[in-house]
Amino acid sequence: MRNPVLRLSALVGLAMTIYPLGWARAQEGALPSYLRDRGTGIPASVFGTYLEPHQLLIFPFFAYSKDNDREYQPAKLGFGLNADFRGRFRSSEGLIFIGYGVSNKLALELEAAYITAHLDKDPTDPSAMPARISEKGIADLEAQVRYRPFTETAGWPELYTFLELTPATNTRKVLISEPNWDVKPGFGVVKGFPFGTLQLKIAFEWNRESRSPDMGEVAIEYLKRLSPALRLNLAIEGGETGAPDEFELIAGLRWRIGERAWLKLDNSVGLSPKATDWAPQVGVQFALPR
Repeated sequence: MRNPVLRLSALVGLAMTIYPLGWARAQEGALPSYLRDRGTGIPASVFGTYLEPHQLLIFPFFAYSKDNDREYQPAKLGFGLNADFRGRFRSSEGLIFIGYGVSNKLALELEAAYITAHLDKDPTDPSAMPARISEKGIADLEAQVRYRPFTETAGWPELYTFLELTPATNTRKVLISEPNWDVKPGFGVVKGFPFGTLQLKIAFEWNRESRSPDMGEVAIEYLKRLSPALRLNLAIEGGETGAPDEFELIAGLRWRIGERAWLKLDNSVGLSPKATDWAPQVGVQFALPR
């Protein structure tokens, strides 16, 4: 390689690859074995992600959803017939997640999305619903407070709690609307083992329509550090409102591509009839200096 510009570019690229890996090894080498997979941060609502104290994490990402048998009722969409049908649903979203570790025990989160969605009518649906409904707009607005009263030790798991607030959005739309303010409290436990780290999360939900707390989502997550730069996460999530037929299998990778940047890939497949068939997402997480 005689070209000095190419030689310099190669050296810079090699340094950008090796330095973060060495930095990661130094950081992880100082941790007890039960924290090697995840570090010392508070569990975030994003799978495979933990918020370190005084760390600002910014995560722009893109998500796509495909569901060939999305259940719907024409009456709930404004077309009178109160019966269940199965339509063809597609959506694409640009999302932004912002998390901040206030301290070793407290973290804050904000998330917002812009969604474009389509629902094609079931051929057997006799209602006046059009062949396709298409909508777009701001969606998935939510804020969370996450608190960790007990950190993990060699003999005891970590316990954390959270409170999620989702405001009403797009109330005049039928496909992407969130007609009620939702309040979702919950808790989770985390424990590291030689084979990986396990996490169980249980949430509850309350809004004006239900007028009483309902069972929210349940998730079981497995996290494993495959190398100083690569982490694998697997999860089963679902059961919103106590329904046993909306569970999904989620698999993801978090790959360090810089000292403060990670490529995040996730893929979700439905495990039950009412779950979304396929929902991949991709983005980059940036952590600002503490």
